[in-house]
Amino acid sequence: MKNIFAIFLTILLFSSCSKLPETNINTKDPTKVPGESLFTAAQLNLCDQMVTPNVNSNNFRMFVQQWTETTYIDEANYDITTRPIPGNFWNTLYRSVLINFQECEKVLTETGNLPGDGPAVLQNKLAIVEVMTVYTFSVLVETFGNVPYTEAMNQTILTPKYDDGLTIYKDLIDRLNAAIAKMDRSQGSFGSADNMYGGNTDLWYKYANSLKLRMGMILSDVEPALAKSTCEAAAPNVISANSDNAAVTYMSSQPNNNPVNENLVLSGRNDFVAANTLVDMMNDRNDPRRPLYFTTIGDGTYKGGIYGASNDFTKFSHVNPALTEPTFAGMFFDAAEAEFLLAEGVERGYSVGGTAADHYNKAIKASIEYWGGTSADAATYLAQTKVAYSSATGTWKQKIGEQKWIALYNSGFTSYSAFRLLDFPALVAPPDANSPLPVRLTYPTTEQTLNGANRAAAAAAIGGDLVTTKLFWDKN
Repeated sequence: MKNIFAIFLTILLFSSCSKLPETNINTKDPTKVPGESLFTAAQLNLCDQMVTPNVNSNNFRMFVQQWTETTYIDEANYDITTRPIPGNFWNTLYRSVLINFQECEKVLTETGNLPGDGPAVLQNKLAIVEVMTVYTFSVLVETFGNVPYTEAMNQTILTPKYDDGLTIYKDLIDRLNAAIAKMDRSQGSFGSADNMYGGNTDLWYKYANSLKLRMGMILSDVEPALAKSTCEAAAPNVISANSDNAAVTYMSSQPNNNPVNENLVLSGRNDFVAANTLVDMMNDRNDPRRPLYFTTIGDGTYKGGIYGASNDFTKFSHVNPALTEPTFAGMFFDAAEAEFLLAEGVERGYSVGGTAADHYNKAIKASIEYWGGTSADAATYLAQTKVAYSSATGTWKQKIGEQKWIALYNSGFTSYSAFRLLDFPALVAPPDANSPLPVRLTYPTTEQTLNGANRAAAAAAIGGDLVTTKLFWDKN
């Protein structure tokens, strides 16, 4: 009897299991994430990382001394070891951004177009994914130097090698050129899945060329011929109006709100004030962007907290509430930056059109108008002896560098790269700083444990895994 029962139970179990493929299918949810959804996620993750002021992830606003801290002042004193800052930055870009872009490309290639889309739309989507991939890798190279590239994101390689930073950067420019060449500006792309341009390929074309201009300029002191040809090719097609700015749209509620709102408002914390370094320079020039950047103190003036010191939150200018709105856009590239780059190109002898003074003026005007000022405000500001290109203090690097630093307020990483390239403004580390002003992030500590040999080789190749090690493009 026991044997009969065992046989019956075995048949029943086998019969039940054989039905699982049919009865256990979820017919309501997709079995594979669409490529468009992967693009949206990667785009948002990337913008969040570049925009956030969270001290565990992104301290570039403090590295360039635009903001400073109040009670907890480790980060303003360049302490990046007590928190996993390099690791969080690294992991987000590789795991949350590049992996999603890679999978997006794979899914789009395998599944083809959405209904109603032609082959040109698919080609545009793939080109745009490539542009954002290039940008993400450029950020990693500009931050760390040598990084995993050719063996990165390969599931079969657990300890990827680090490639030479200059070699990577030159390859990224080649990839960017190829992506630009594939764009059909008469056709659409991601549509509503694209929170930056709504799928407008013509605007993506301008952003891609603007990125090309920026990347070409990064190489200006190390690969002058390539920098020149790259910038000259990009110049006619870059962003030239604030209406074309590359900025991601945020929503009014979590988790799709601007990270500045998350960290300065919803957190309930009073961790940041405007830094005296920036406020003092803007006060000295009677800058019309002050009420657009900051709040006033009790006497109606603008006062920045002492950079790197403990500061009473109630006694110094704060970030303007407009920047802390949940829907405030996250900026990747704007018209002001493009014009400053063109001014720099003219000064370097590149054939990019116009004069340095003309591009400088357009850059400042674009910045003031973007932040809510008027054309009259810009004209009054530019008429000052301290601001006018012909009479402002210093070399062209100082003139452009200082005004670009002011204009790139709230674009911490972009400002950080520009500062390292031009060496202006002349920032000084606070008295109690852990190190001189960092010119790179160190490799994540997890890399020492999990990929130690390759990390050690990379550190040796760049001259040491230190925050003071200048990267290949930061020559002066």
